[in-house]
Amino acid sequence: MGAVTYPDEKVTDFVMQRMVPLQVQADKPLADEFKVKWTPTIVVLDYYGKEHHRTVGFFPPEEFIPSLLLGMGKAGFDADRFDDAIQLFDKLLAEYPKSGAAPEAIYLRGVSCYKSTHDAGPLKEAYEKLKAEYPQSEWTMRAQPYSLL
Repeated sequence: MGAVTYPDEKVTDFVMQRMVPLQVQADKPLADEFKVKWTPTIVVLDYYGKEHHRTVGFFPPEEFIPSLLLGMGKAGFDADRFDDAIQLFDKLLAEYPKSGAAPEAIYLRGVSCYKSTHDAGPLKEAYEKLKAEYPQSEWTMRAQPYSLL
């Protein structure tokens, strides 16, 4: 990723504006602490060092930023900051609708909306969108029970 993804201007700008990047060699103690077994491994942590998202392997620039947005949204979701999570999922879906991260973002957006309003409508909407746009996704299968709402 050092030859293709990290030097990409959009990636560099995104990371420098929104994250605190740290590159660790795989044979160092910090890599052991985070159970890094293969490189590249990208771990999205919150302010307190708690892991919320992990990817293993190469991502081109057009998939790397959506993966980071998903991780940031998951950090908000896990902290019950559902409005923050929804904003990040919306950004991911608006700017990277065909990315590999989009189906999970649709699912978690629906759950975030439900958890913040207790209205089940967004759960069913998430399923319908997943079924229409990503019928083979594991997230469509996970959302299938929402079709009964």
